[in-house]
Amino acid sequence: MNVFVIGIGLIGGSFVKDIKAKMPEAKVFGIDANPEHLEEALALGLIEYKATYEDLDKADFVFVSIPVNATVKELPKILDSVQDDCVVCDAGSTKELICKALANHPKRRNFLACHPIAGTEFSGPSAAIHGLYEGKTNIICEVEKTAFKLQERALEIFQLLGMRIRYMNPKAHDKHIAYVSHLSHISSFMLGKTVIEKEKNERDIFDMAGSGFESTVRLAKSSPAMWAPIFEQNKENVIETLNEYIQNLMDFRELLLVDDFDGIYNEMNNTNKIKSILKGIPINKK
Repeated sequence: MNVFVIGIGLIGGSFVKDIKAKMPEAKVFGIDANPEHLEEALALGLIEYKATYEDLDKADFVFVSIPVNATVKELPKILDSVQDDCVVCDAGSTKELICKALANHPKRRNFLACHPIAGTEFSGPSAAIHGLYEGKTNIICEVEKTAFKLQERALEIFQLLGMRIRYMNPKAHDKHIAYVSHLSHISSFMLGKTVIEKEKNERDIFDMAGSGFESTVRLAKSSPAMWAPIFEQNKENVIETLNEYIQNLMDFRELLLVDDFDGIYNEMNNTNKIKSILKGIPINKK
């Protein structure tokens, strides 16, 4: 099998690490807009060959892991370049705009819209890790629009990598992911901004920062080049989640202002049930 990965960073690099471990007979080709990423991926053994779109006619499976704004522009060109028996999957954190962009493409049947819920705050080829996808959920949208035999090929690979499959329509995906992923990244970025602006002496930050601050602000180390386009494409849902989040913060502030510490206790106690909701979700750390 000829596997092409377009975008050799954390997501694409981790994908091919596990492909090479589970499918040693596969030949892995890399395409990346950054020549340095390609050289690094070669040096790390993530890929065997550097490639271009002109080579995509040899592909059996294409995994696209680039920022979502680039995904919308590049997927039509990628589909134009592959053979009829090739399946193309993406890993974008938004789905509605991507699916709309390909709705009338003559090779829509070759595309499987995916979002593996996996990652760390690191980026680039050196951030790739083994087992990133083990036990993680992979959201698949509009599966009925993909040719059945191509669905099967992709699902075999996903299951081989240990992913759990969930089907969802693109609109529902973007709404739900705004709450459980996009909002947490905004919260982390803004917490980091607040602390940096308040604590001009960085030494004080590092001396006093505990594990709670570190874990909460961890996502602020994520790539802005990846996340700014996500917020743009999912603007409507992100604004909705932000409005609800801001209201909760204001309510908490009001409880403090009126010295209602029983109310604060109750708010935190009621929210503690998040522990049982999140129990069992695998965490990847670099």
